[in-house]
Amino acid sequence: MKKIWGLLACCILIVTLANGQGINRELFIKDSLDLYISKALTNWRIPGMAICIIKDGKIVVLKGYGIKELGLNGRVDENSLFMIGSNTKAFTATAMAMLQTAGKLSLDDKVTRYIPEFKLDNKTAGEQATIRDLLCHRIGFGTFQGDFTFYNTNLTQGQVIQKMALVKADNPFRAKWGYTNSAYTVASQIIEWADGKTWDAYLKQNIFDPLGMTNTLALSRDIQTRANRTVAHTLVDGRLTAIPYVRLDGTDAAGGICSSARDMSKWVMCLLDDGKAMGKQVIPEVAIQVTRQPQITIGNTRRLDGETDEQKYGLGWFLEDYSGHHLVMHDGGVNGYLSSVTLVPAEHLGIIILTNTDKNQLYEALRWEIMDAYFNKPYRNYSELYLQRYKVAEAKKQQADKLLRDSAAMNLQSAIAIENYTGKYHNELYGDMEVTRGEGNDLEMRFEHHTKMYVHLKPLGGNRFYAVFSDPAYGKTVVPFTFQNGKITGVKIKVDDEIERSPYFFTKLN
Repeated sequence: MKKIWGLLACCILIVTLANGQGINRELFIKDSLDLYISKALTNWRIPGMAICIIKDGKIVVLKGYGIKELGLNGRVDENSLFMIGSNTKAFTATAMAMLQTAGKLSLDDKVTRYIPEFKLDNKTAGEQATIRDLLCHRIGFGTFQGDFTFYNTNLTQGQVIQKMALVKADNPFRAKWGYTNSAYTVASQIIEWADGKTWDAYLKQNIFDPLGMTNTLALSRDIQTRANRTVAHTLVDGRLTAIPYVRLDGTDAAGGICSSARDMSKWVMCLLDDGKAMGKQVIPEVAIQVTRQPQITIGNTRRLDGETDEQKYGLGWFLEDYSGHHLVMHDGGVNGYLSSVTLVPAEHLGIIILTNTDKNQLYEALRWEIMDAYFNKPYRNYSELYLQRYKVAEAKKQQADKLLRDSAAMNLQSAIAIENYTGKYHNELYGDMEVTRGEGNDLEMRFEHHTKMYVHLKPLGGNRFYAVFSDPAYGKTVVPFTFQNGKITGVKIKVDDEIERSPYFFTKLN
């Protein structure tokens, strides 16, 4: 109880001081950050976190918080491994910029120069797409389009590239930004064509080893081999649960890197020092600047403090301004992990936040809290603001899911005999899926490329079924079957928006 009252008193003091005149808000970092994070970890139900703050070429904070795995005593430290998700993209884009600096390629080279078999459904886009188009997400795909097929599946990189030709792009070529993970798979293959080394070997030789990032892994599958690793967690029906590591063999260049706060500090310090580390020019300064040049406008973003800014994308980085400061930043998320990396080059400020649950917004809130402290802006307690908004959204989702579960519990009659729904189905992009009989009137779906995942279906009446994916990242949804002349003709499947926003229609095979 004393600790709780002490923490409340501290928070009140922070607010009071921050709203005073002439207060040095950097004292928040020194005096209050540990208490702030400890409270936030509890409120957000985050098992573990690691952070690093760099200012003026020095590490101000480098620390782990919480535990590596729920129910065990292993503490997170600065060397504990986390999956960093899409913060991988900056490494891939920087590698491409380094190869351009070395004269081994041009970012404006057409993709087909290196991968002649590369094609897109939009024939012109496939023929004209450049490396730059891949890295700034403007090949025409909508955000996450194709990811149900590509993410955490058994597809190889070559198969991912081949299947990209089957994606019916949501947007015209180069007309609109659409976050495209598979484009980075193509980029990784170009690295191998241009330099003779695989993407992961190139990163190790030219970035990881020279910077002393000896604990960092390029391939997602390798995290299981390390002793000091965190475990992925998510919320399943309101319970915090450890889940298996994601495997991104086909899309590692988009989100597969595993690293620690200490190793990431070396990467960020190098970027803030124009590519220098330990007295050597590890990354050419011009290569770093190339990745920070705006390539396409995403749209306006409105923050909780009321500021509105136009957000743009460079090569592997989001670019925006905040209170007169230019930000270079990115978030990363894969099953069980969320992270953020923020650079404020003019202020020589870098912020790294790693968490081992995919159900939190603290990784984002803390970034703004730290920046506000250095920019001497009033204290806002972003963690609580984000948490209030998050709880409202989650309550709505849980209420909607409860209605579906209640309906499913009524054992409503399907439109036709349950065995008629069973059989094999096919989607041109994805491939095959099979529906089999479960217990009673339940059904089960299994997918060709998600070999460890299944979907449990319970009748909702008519041709609608309540679907629960065994991998919680894919969510819960309503699956409607279509039929004609008394026969099932197909089924529409929609996974969680964080995997893919477009639905898939699978046709029933005779």
